[in-house]
Amino acid sequence: MTARRPFTMLASAIFLLMALAHAYRLISPFPIRVADCDVPQWVSLIGILITGGLAFALYREARR
Repeated sequence: MTARRPFTMLASAIFLLMALAHAYRLISPFPIRVADCDVPQWVSLIGILITGGLAFALYREARR
């Protein structure tokens, strides 16, 4: 019997939205400044990998 995990699916969707936001930043570059420091574009690539991986893992967990 498969258990429904709505909160896991919600967390997966939130991580997917964050990955898409990072991808959008790579496609149309816009500056991000944190405490007088500019955040470079390559940070978004790492963000895509981490949040995309978490979204995928949570999606698989919710479907199990």
